Amino acid sequence: MHQHSNDELLAIYRTMRRIRAVDERCRRGLKAGEFAFSMWSPEGQEAISAGTAAALRPDDQWITTYRCIGDAVAKGVTTESLVGEFLGTTIGTSGGRGGAMGVNAPDVGLMATTGIVGAGPPIANGFAWADQLQGRDRVTVVSFGDGATSIGFVHEAMNLAAVWKLPVIFLCQNNLYGEATPLAGYTATQKLSDRAAGYGMPGVTIDGTDPLAVCDAVADATRRARAGDGPTMIEAVAHRLSGHYFGDPCVYVDQEQLAEALENEPLKAFRNRLLDEGIDAAELDRVDEQELAAVDASVEKAKAAPPPDPDSVFTHVYAGTNASAELTTSPPRSHSVPVGPTTDMGLAGAVNSAMRHALESDPRVVILGEDIADPMGGLFKATAGLSTDFGDRVRSTPISETAILGAAIGAAAAGMRPVAEIMFCDFLGVCMDQLVNHAAKLRYMTGGRVTAPITVRTVVGTGNGPQHSQSFEAWAMHVPGLKVVFPSNPADAKGLLAACIDDEDPCVFLEGMSLLFAKSAVPDEPYTLPLGSAVITRPGTDVTVISWGPMVGTAHRVAKSVAEDGISVEVVDLRTLLPLDLPTILDSVGRTRRAVIAHGSVGFAGAGAEIAAQVNEELFGELEAPVTRVAAAFTPVPHAASLIAAHQAGRADLEAAVRQAAG
Repeated sequence: MHQHSNDELLAIYRTMRRIRAVDERCRRGLKAGEFAFSMWSPEGQEAISAGTAAALRPDDQWITTYRCIGDAVAKGVTTESLVGEFLGTTIGTSGGRGGAMGVNAPDVGLMATTGIVGAGPPIANGFAWADQLQGRDRVTVVSFGDGATSIGFVHEAMNLAAVWKLPVIFLCQNNLYGEATPLAGYTATQKLSDRAAGYGMPGVTIDGTDPLAVCDAVADATRRARAGDGPTMIEAVAHRLSGHYFGDPCVYVDQEQLAEALENEPLKAFRNRLLDEGIDAAELDRVDEQELAAVDASVEKAKAAPPPDPDSVFTHVYAGTNASAELTTSPPRSHSVPVGPTTDMGLAGAVNSAMRHALESDPRVVILGEDIADPMGGLFKATAGLSTDFGDRVRSTPISETAILGAAIGAAAAGMRPVAEIMFCDFLGVCMDQLVNHAAKLRYMTGGRVTAPITVRTVVGTGNGPQHSQSFEAWAMHVPGLKVVFPSNPADAKGLLAACIDDEDPCVFLEGMSLLFAKSAVPDEPYTLPLGSAVITRPGTDVTVISWGPMVGTAHRVAKSVAEDGISVEVVDLRTLLPLDLPTILDSVGRTRRAVIAHGSVGFAGAGAEIAAQVNEELFGELEAPVTRVAAAFTPVPHAASLIAAHQAGRADLEAAVRQAAG
C-alpha cells in the first residue's frame, strides 16, 4: 500500500462526496418529478472513480460508459454542465446533444462516453495509439461494467492493445450484475481479471469500495503504461447499491448481499477510516456541507439554463456547415483530374498512390487493417510497399474489424488521420456499431469538440458469394455524419481518396473489385477531387443515366450502343453519394427530362430510390417519363454464374430501360 498524505486523502473524500451528492440530488429530483431524464446511479461505486482519478495526471484521458456520473465528476466535469447535459440545456457538456449517455468533456480529458455496452475499449486503443505514435507518455483509462466483458468489442480491444503494447488501462467496474443478471448467470469466470492473462497482459482484482486500493492499482498500471510496457486490466469489485436504472425495482438482487453492501458502503467506510487516521470530524463535516451546497447551487443553475435553439439541430453533424446543406449542395469547384505525366494502373494502384502521397505529405496519416503490411501488402496489394517505406505508420492488425475501426476513431479524435481498411464491404456489418454509433456521431455528441476524420476503405466484391459481394452504400448513406464515396475509375479514385483523407468528417470509400486491376491513365502528381461533386462523363440530350462505381462503365457502353439508333444519352457519374450533388443531377435531368438510375447493389430501398424521390419532388411536372431504376434483384448475391446473371443488372437491362425512357 502506498503512503498518502492527508491532503490526498481529503481530496479523494471530497470527490467521493461530490459524486454521492450529485447522485442523490438527481435521484431526489427525479423522484419528485422536478425534472426527467434517464439515469444510471453510481451509488456504491464512488470509490472506483475517485481512486482512479487520484492516480491520473490532468492530461491523462478517460473514456467511460453511460453509468458516467462518478467518472465524469472525478475527471473534473462541473456539476452544472453534467446535469445541464442530462436536462438537455445549452450549458450541458455537449449542449444537450448527447444526453445522459453522451457526456463528453475533452477540456478535462473525458474524451467519450458511450451508451453502447463495451464499445469504449476499441476507441480507447486509438487514443493510446496516437500517443504512442506521437511520443507522448499520456495514459488512457477506459471504464466498462462487468456485463461488457461478455461483449466481443472488449476482447478485440484487449487483444489489440496487448499486441501493440498500448498505454491503456482497462478498468472493469464490476458491480456484480450485468443489468439484471447476477454475475454467475452470464459467466463461469470467478475473477474477470483472469482473462487478462489470455492476452498477455497483467490483470488484478481489487476491492472497489476502497479508494486507496483503487488508486494504488491504477498508479501501478500507469507506471507500466508510461514505461512502454503496455496495458493492464483492473477489476474493481463494488456491489451496486441501486438498480440498474432509476426506477428499477431490483427484484433480482440478493437482499442479504445488498444489506451487507449497504452496511459497508464506501463513502461511510472511507469516512470512518479517515477518522481513524486522525483527520478531524469537523473538517469532514465542512467538506460534506460544501459539496452539498455546491451541488444544489449547480443543479439550480442547470435548471435555469435555456434549451438549445431548434435550428441548431443541424449543426455539428458535419464540419463547417449544417447537415441539410451538406446533403445536397455542392459549391463551385474543379471537377477534373490534372494534366501532366501519367502511369497506367488499376484502381488498387491508384489507391496505393494516393495513400503514398498522403503518408509523405502529412505525418498524421496512418494506415491500419488486416494483412496490409509487407510482404502481404493487402489482399489486393493496395498497400504494397507502404509499410516498408513508412514503418509503424502502416500496421497490420488482428482479424478484428471492430478493433480496427475503434482504433481509427480514437486515433482520429487524438489528431491523427487514419485510413482503415476493411477487407470486404460485407464486413462493415461486423463493425457497424463503431461506424454508425461512434465515428458518425462523435462530432455531434461532443458539440463539435471531438471529431473522427477517418477514411474507411473497403472492396465491393464480384462473384464471391452472399457474404463477400454486397455493396452497402445505401446503409452508409442513411447515417447522418458519414460521407460516402464510390469512384468509377482509377484516376478519380486517386483524387477522391486524397480528398477523403484530408476531409474533416468520416468517409466510407468503396472500391469496386472489377476495377482494381483494369488499367487506365492516372496522373503521377498528387491531387484531390472535391467530394460532393458529380461529373458529366458523356453529354447527351435525350436521357440522363445517373450512376456510380463499376456501373458507370456499363452506362457508357449502353450510351454508345443506343447512339447508333439516334438516342443521345447523358451519363452522370456521381462519384460521391453523400454529399449528393443534387444540382448536377437536376440540371441534367431538367434538360433531358428523362432519368434512369443504375447501380450494382440491390434496388429495393437502395440509393437509387432516394435519388429518384429527389428528382420526382423537384422535376415532376417537367418529366417526359417516369424515373426508372436499374439495379440488382432483391436476393443475396449468389455464386454460380447463371444465378449471378439473374441477380445482377447488366448491360441489357440498362439498355432496355434507356430505350423505354426515350420512347
